Amino acid sequence: MDLFEYQARDMFEKHGVPVLAGAVATTPAEAREAAERIGASSGGVTVVKAQVKTGGRGKAGGVKVAKSADEAEQHAAAILGMDIKGHTVHRVMVAQGAAIAEEYYFSILLDRAERRYLAMCSKEGGVEIEQLAVERPEALARVAVDPNVGIDDAKAAEIVSAAGFEGDTAEKVREVVKTLWTVYREEDATLVEVNPLVRTESGDVVALDGKVTLDGNADFRHPDHAALEDTGATDPLEAKAKEKDLNYVKLDGSVGIIGNGAGLVMSTLDVVAYAGEEFGGQKPANFLDIGGGASAEVMANGLDIILGDPQVKAVFVNVFGGITACDAVANGIVGALDTLGDEATKPLVVRLDGNNVEEGRRILAEANHPLVSIEATMDGAARRAAELASQN
Repeated sequence: MDLFEYQARDMFEKHGVPVLAGAVATTPAEAREAAERIGASSGGVTVVKAQVKTGGRGKAGGVKVAKSADEAEQHAAAILGMDIKGHTVHRVMVAQGAAIAEEYYFSILLDRAERRYLAMCSKEGGVEIEQLAVERPEALARVAVDPNVGIDDAKAAEIVSAAGFEGDTAEKVREVVKTLWTVYREEDATLVEVNPLVRTESGDVVALDGKVTLDGNADFRHPDHAALEDTGATDPLEAKAKEKDLNYVKLDGSVGIIGNGAGLVMSTLDVVAYAGEEFGGQKPANFLDIGGGASAEVMANGLDIILGDPQVKAVFVNVFGGITACDAVANGIVGALDTLGDEATKPLVVRLDGNNVEEGRRILAEANHPLVSIEATMDGAARRAAELASQN
């Protein structure tokens, strides 16, 4: 889950990362009130920042400096409702102004390829860090972090030294880096990024912006993270699937997909997309992995989600029986259709193979549901599902 900037700021503050005062506003009047309160400590200067989960806000006009509460209200009125790369601005953050002397960059992220963490740090912040990494890679220090050790005093010193910091500034940045590591560890994040991390004219080092991505696999350890979710922007089907603990991602096609195992489902998406070219460009409507040990109940829940998608015109159930026996899958399909009754109006193409496949096929054949057809191969089932989708 990606956080809004204001949520990242609050999380930083909770763990002791130095930040400036900030408040979220959903109306120009709220922005004015926040600017009056917050601007008192920065000579009346505040920054009104669009809260969207994408980059390029400044270039799009979503970040404005206000020298008075009146200006803050005007900027908020202009920014609220703005479209930034397909994201509508529903709220702004009014932040305390800062006298910036220098801008830096710091992030720590999960390096999946190396199975460790990676810290990146630069004395050049406030820029497109991806562009800097390509054009001047020597300006961006990359330091591997052992997950079993983390960023202690020695590792923080190594990171800061590799980035070229010296003297009093190096010491201050080192302390902030250690605190940002605390955020990363304690909140089970996969990314903590500050761009820019600034040194003010008074010599303080402050996180002026923040980006945080939280690992959803650790939600059981963080019940408070549920309050951070942007439920208003969540697809209703994805929200319903999450409630049922299903691995579901909504796509834009017309063929609903259910499989057991992420690898099999990904392969199914490709096969359906290829087969769909023959039938007017039919494409997968979703990713849904019911898992290797899924029960009949899980299969029923999955069908309920997919059949509730108005874009879906046909469903392809592709299961290789292993831990999940094919007869359990077949019972799940029959039970789901019985439960849905007249609400189930879309054809299902089922391909079963593996453990108890003959029994699974027998159960489906005996049920003789008018919506269900059985195919022996994955390619044949994908082609049939795409054909049915094109006809509906």
